[in-house]
Amino acid sequence: MQVTMTVNGTEVTRDVEPRRLLVHYLREDLGLTGTHWGCDTSNCGVCVVLVDGEPVKSCTQLAAMTAGHEVRTVEGLAEGATLDPVQQGFMEEHGLQCGFCTPGMMLTARALLDREPDPDEDVIREAISGQICRCTGYATIVRSIRWAAEHPATTSDDAAAQEVPA
Repeated sequence: MQVTMTVNGTEVTRDVEPRRLLVHYLREDLGLTGTHWGCDTSNCGVCVVLVDGEPVKSCTQLAAMTAGHEVRTVEGLAEGATLDPVQQGFMEEHGLQCGFCTPGMMLTARALLDREPDPDEDVIREAISGQICRCTGYATIVRSIRWAAEHPATTSDDAAAQEVPA
């Protein structure tokens, strides 16, 4: 069957088997290997992507179910050479060790900050509770997300508003 969706801002159309999982579609058909594949049971959360801005475990969603929707992967977080504040926060606060859970954690964090720009530690921990990190103990991940909340991205509109005429 033919499936059309928008992935990281670009509309893509591919022929897929009806049973093709979104994680395999992204990784193998589109070459977006930042989306990791772990447990295949939706327990670990490493495969999280955003579908219409909401975190979805792509190992349990069919690509066909995503037809007509917007998908954002970790490759779609940065704006050119400018990192998303979540990515920068993970660097600043050492929110990763092995990096396997990191793309899913970052996308979950982005969705959280989009709906709640100033979450406290309890809200952050609740948001990432569906994901497993075997390396960090979560403290640095929580600090990374707080860093991102405290350093939101500056849009071009914000920059223009801050300009002072000469």
